[in-house]
Amino acid sequence: MARKPAPKKAKAKKDTGSARRIRPFRLFLRGLLTLGCAMVISITLYSVFRPPTTATILSESMRLGGIQREWVDIDDVAPVMARAVVAAEDANFCLHWGFDMAALRLAIAEGADRGASTLTQQVVKNVWLWQGRSWPRKALEALMTPMVEALWSKRRIVEVYLNVAEFDEGVFGIEAAARHHFGIPASELSARQASLLAAVLPNPKERQAVNPSTAVQRRAASIADGAATIRADGRAACFED
Repeated sequence: MARKPAPKKAKAKKDTGSARRIRPFRLFLRGLLTLGCAMVISITLYSVFRPPTTATILSESMRLGGIQREWVDIDDVAPVMARAVVAAEDANFCLHWGFDMAALRLAIAEGADRGASTLTQQVVKNVWLWQGRSWPRKALEALMTPMVEALWSKRRIVEVYLNVAEFDEGVFGIEAAARHHFGIPASELSARQASLLAAVLPNPKERQAVNPSTAVQRRAASIADGAATIRADGRAACFED
């Protein structure tokens, strides 16, 4: 009778060891759940409210001592500007759910120098994440992109993109860009002006919409043709009234 407690003791030690192994796993799961909930809440809020700033805007504001930025509703942007940006950055925007698999396969086939990032992915990167190509950022981008597609309209994605993209050093958003480059509001942009502004993306520090280089002019002409094409074939329907 006196020897019976021994097995209980061994069992208790085994149970304690299992608990120690399970606890970090549970904490990890709780962390993932908390992160997921925070993402859903943030994405839902920004589907209605304006993102107050971004990591890039904050960084550039600190570096330059200030930036130019003014939010504008997409209803107050010349429709050709929205079409130009989509034609330049993601012509199949209306046909995918956040990832353009055909473009991705082509990018892999042609090598890493060719980009395949969709407009939705760029919005996720610009609004919530940081610049660069690190795996943690890519993983978060891949996780958040379908959420944005599910909770936002295509028109909202274009609207936010137009308001957070950088069009010149320290010039963020299409309203500030239109006034900075051409002295007019975004609602008055012509097809030529819209294509020039879209042509500076995604390298606004190296390309100029005013006094553009030959390369930028060629790119702008191609974008203008692309904008007309997606309007004609219906690939602009998802973000236009």
